[in-house]
Amino acid sequence: MSTVGIIGWRGMVGSVLIERMRAERDFDWVEPTFFSTTQAGGEGPAIGRDVPPVADARDVKALSANDILLSCQGGDYTSEFHPKLRAAGWNGYWIDAARTLRMNDNAVIVLDPVNRSVIENALARGVLNYIGGNCTVSCMLMGIHGLFKADLVEWMTCMTYQAASGGGAQHMRELLTQFGLINAEVKALLANPASAILEIDRRVLGKQTDGTLPMENFGGVPLAGNLIPWIDRDMGAGTSLEEWKGGAESNRILGRGAGFDVPATPIDSLCVRVGTMRCHSQALTIKLKKDVPLDELAGIIAAANEWVRVVPNDRENSMRELTPAAVTGRMHIPVGRLRKLSMGAEYLSAFTVGDQLLWGAAEPLRRMLRILLESGKVSARSREPASGRRTVVGA
Repeated sequence: MSTVGIIGWRGMVGSVLIERMRAERDFDWVEPTFFSTTQAGGEGPAIGRDVPPVADARDVKALSANDILLSCQGGDYTSEFHPKLRAAGWNGYWIDAARTLRMNDNAVIVLDPVNRSVIENALARGVLNYIGGNCTVSCMLMGIHGLFKADLVEWMTCMTYQAASGGGAQHMRELLTQFGLINAEVKALLANPASAILEIDRRVLGKQTDGTLPMENFGGVPLAGNLIPWIDRDMGAGTSLEEWKGGAESNRILGRGAGFDVPATPIDSLCVRVGTMRCHSQALTIKLKKDVPLDELAGIIAAANEWVRVVPNDRENSMRELTPAAVTGRMHIPVGRLRKLSMGAEYLSAFTVGDQLLWGAAEPLRRMLRILLESGKVSARSREPASGRRTVVGA
């Protein structure tokens, strides 16, 4: 049975990953060892079977004993330990949530319902590094990749509404703390129906701007009752790193642009952090290569994979199904607000939302592990899972 080392399993993405692996019985296929940079010697997570004590994630020899390493530890860890492992002669498969290796020539961004052929070609070439993509990009492509598959997209713009959880657990905590402190500031006024709403508004603004809210994780500005129209570092020319990823990573996942036979599709983004806890939403403007009837476009989108759901473009369905509250913790990707724009019949609008901790983070990693285990590429593999039950990825 293949040996798999799992690093960073106590964090937010790692915790969701373990939940999904338990739900899909992935642990039936492997002998897992859990690694930690701070909790070596402790107990691993409950996975329904005995596991060895937690190992030291800084021990290159212990890490190298695994056929596959799956990391949710973060970019700094990858930058330090991935080169050390390769220099020590480890030739196993590296699956990673961090962005560090995404654009490397010897790595593939994984989102198998969208780019299974790209992954299989990489496996055939002997590529060893398989990296999860940007959370917003992955959720977007899960929703509308049917249009790319049908070669209908000339160009696209994405206006994103990204949740606090995209920054990590501390961002979520900070947002909730901000909301609590703002509420406390006006609690007495809210309890009095006769209080003036403009006075409440003045107090709220005062609390947002007096410097007393915790704002370390959001760059010195509040997110509660606010939005932040810039995510990640400045790439120059007025573009943030998050916006750059929209075009660069989308095309790499799709197998387009530099290094591929198909030209890149222009994709531009404007990325905004909003005060939701979880799930990223996106408003899309798509320039089609030709005029296609709207019902046919909806059918192409709906048929692309088993998780996409086309939502009728009416008020009731949109409000009920196209929200973070409706999607959090769920695997499906709704796509709605589909309509032709007044600028021409070849212009399509769409709105989509997805749980970025699932399809945007943990799920592509989990599925890449199963692809490896079923591919016959892993040296110490078993022919069947320990339970005797075989589940094909994608089923």
